[in-house]
Amino acid sequence: MKRTLIGFIAIAFVAALFGVAAVNADAAEYIGAKKCKACHIKQYKSWAKTNMADSFENLKAGVKVAEKKAAGLEDKDYTHDEKCLKCHTTGYGKPGGFTSIEETPKLAGVQCESCHGPGSVYKVTMKKIQKEKKPYKTDEQKAQGLIIPSEDEKGCMVCHGSDSPFTEKVDAKYKWVFKDRLEKTHEHFPLKYKQ
Repeated sequence: MKRTLIGFIAIAFVAALFGVAAVNADAAEYIGAKKCKACHIKQYKSWAKTNMADSFENLKAGVKVAEKKAAGLEDKDYTHDEKCLKCHTTGYGKPGGFTSIEETPKLAGVQCESCHGPGSVYKVTMKKIQKEKKPYKTDEQKAQGLIIPSEDEKGCMVCHGSDSPFTEKVDAKYKWVFKDRLEKTHEHFPLKYKQ
């Protein structure tokens, strides 16, 4: 009986250990674009040239003054305005996301994870795939939290929807055309181990 109990406890311990160690996409945290850059340098360099990369800068007083005025906004500092932070930072209001420029400066701007989801979980498996040089299926990565923006426009509309003061009513350049915007986000280079 004692052996059975010890065996049962050992099995329960191992199961609990693997249960805790199991990847949970819901528990993923934001790691910042510099971590993504380590494996996706071409995408990073392409993204760094976009408006998304420096979008946090636009919240500062004295920046994009004419655009703010045209949208009915004052020229003031919006870097702590929660209405603006959700669209000018990465993961604002979400676990492990941007909280303030003082506390989480590495998540300022619209970075990779704003569109692809928090990367702490799928980054681990991607590193393993690269190390083993084995192909992977996108669905496996999606199960771990990876988001493919081209598959669903809803994620984009969180910031490019009707809540934004920058609409085509203010200026035609703000007209939202999903396909065009995807192409302007960053160049999409083939991924080495994608199956």
